[in-house]
Amino acid sequence: MEKKTRYSIKKILLAIVWLAVGAGTSVLLAAAIKKNDAEKCTKIEVTISGIENTIFNNEKFVDEKDILNVVTTVCKTAPLGKAIGTFDLKQMETEIEKSTWVKNAELFFDNNKVLRVSVQEREPVARLFTKSGNSFYIDATLKMLPLSDKFSAKLPVFTNFPTDNIVLSKADSNLLGDIKNVSISIQKDSFRMAMIDQVDITEQYNFEMIPKIGNQIIVFGNGSDIEEKFSRLQLFYKNILVKTGWNKYSVINVQYKNQVVAKIRGAEDKTADSLRTLQLMQAIAVNAAMQSEDSVQTIMPDNSTNTADSSMIQQSMQREDNFETSNAAMDKPLQPAVIPALNPTPVNPPLLKTPAPVKPGAAKPTAPVATKPEQKKPIPNPNPVIKPTTDKPKIVMPVKNEY
Repeated sequence: MEKKTRYSIKKILLAIVWLAVGAGTSVLLAAAIKKNDAEKCTKIEVTISGIENTIFNNEKFVDEKDILNVVTTVCKTAPLGKAIGTFDLKQMETEIEKSTWVKNAELFFDNNKVLRVSVQEREPVARLFTKSGNSFYIDATLKMLPLSDKFSAKLPVFTNFPTDNIVLSKADSNLLGDIKNVSISIQKDSFRMAMIDQVDITEQYNFEMIPKIGNQIIVFGNGSDIEEKFSRLQLFYKNILVKTGWNKYSVINVQYKNQVVAKIRGAEDKTADSLRTLQLMQAIAVNAAMQSEDSVQTIMPDNSTNTADSSMIQQSMQREDNFETSNAAMDKPLQPAVIPALNPTPVNPPLLKTPAPVKPGAAKPTAPVATKPEQKKPIPNPNPVIKPTTDKPKIVMPVKNEY
């Protein structure tokens, strides 16, 4: 019984001791905190991290001056020399994180009464241009970031983004994810960064790239198999374009799996010209047929003797031949005209033979045809004699002398 009593007393004493120690510690801690709150801020140090990409050349979208302005605004006075207890560190963190370029912020005082401000900055991975011309950045979390007045980041540029809305549809959100993946893949390789100048977004949400060297279009397709497509494109540039020239091909298509489809410059133009020529020939044939149909005129009979038949066409052709013969005759040099005498000597026609009597049953003889004697044309005199005219001369009035 005595042992149990002694054991209970020890427990009570031990609890009292621990309570005294705890109370003393609390008192000391409260005194220390109170003393520390009374201490004054001696310095502010700002650390900005988050941008590790070397393409930014240590440039920041949020600088130390911006952070100090937020701290001063929350303190309402100059923070240096102010009592530590008067700093509302939680509110300062909230105000700093309101900046779109700040991902996270933490503030605390160290043992040397120095205010430590640790800021994690958002890192843009791509720059986008919408169809309306607006521009913005996106980071790895697909957050849209405004342009900065401090500097312009040298990032892969994507054009023709379909919307300016902040709240995106599912298709636009998926497209934004493909843009991030393609841009990060370009930035990983120095050859790709040096080769790709701009990436256009098509109506089907595919990508077409414009290189910095050469005058061709790279059809990339969607955001799947990005590394494989870039590997095939890089092999094509190193093994083909270096030998054939940068401008030999107009289109390089890598969207199909395990292949590169390239179009020689001018081949599509020749195909288009051939197609155009064929279309023109067809149009000429149609027009010729229409003109031939329009040129056929139906001759309607106006009486019983005027009819359209083949003889009329034959007569028309003979008239054209006679017209051409007369034109040819007119082109020959003119011959001097021969004037016949007033009383020419009559020429007796040749006597016609009396036809023999026709026997019955025999064929009728043909009637003889009378022929005119051949007359010789007189030879014109090369030196004709001009006879004096017998006409009376006209009366000439004497010239009147005015003097």
